[in-house]
Amino acid sequence: MSKKATATDAQLIMKLYDLRREAEMRKARNWWVVEFWPKNADDCMKIVGAMGSQENNWLRQVGGYWSMAASFVLQGALSEELFIQPAVSGEMFLILAKVYPFLKDLREKIGDPHMFENIEKIATGSKFARERLKLTLKRVAAMHEKRSMAKAS
Repeated sequence: MSKKATATDAQLIMKLYDLRREAEMRKARNWWVVEFWPKNADDCMKIVGAMGSQENNWLRQVGGYWSMAASFVLQGALSEELFIQPAVSGEMFLILAKVYPFLKDLREKIGDPHMFENIEKIATGSKFARERLKLTLKRVAAMHEKRSMAKAS
């Protein structure tokens, strides 16, 4: 783990929280969490290729937000131990888990080997984070299955 959390770290966490509450960001986060359930890299590429669409904007907005927040940790500006707490970055793990099974393919198709890289580094950078990612991957797989069964009936 990185440095011990300070009052400055807590202030930055609160600022990040405030940014998540902005109206358009709430819509973008809701889309990611509720509506966006890619099954493979091609599902993502449909959104990536739809430049100017609301979904493309939301994909980039939320992905960019969590990549930026993760970069604060990677550059030492924010305590990793504080950042990876579920109340702070649980959503980041969910976002990554939705694309993680096919992230290598997505990176190849989009031509960006660094897509979601900051997020992935944080989510795999410690034992606690790896356990959280593993748990979140299981939860996302179960949600995918439930959605598939609901559509089939």
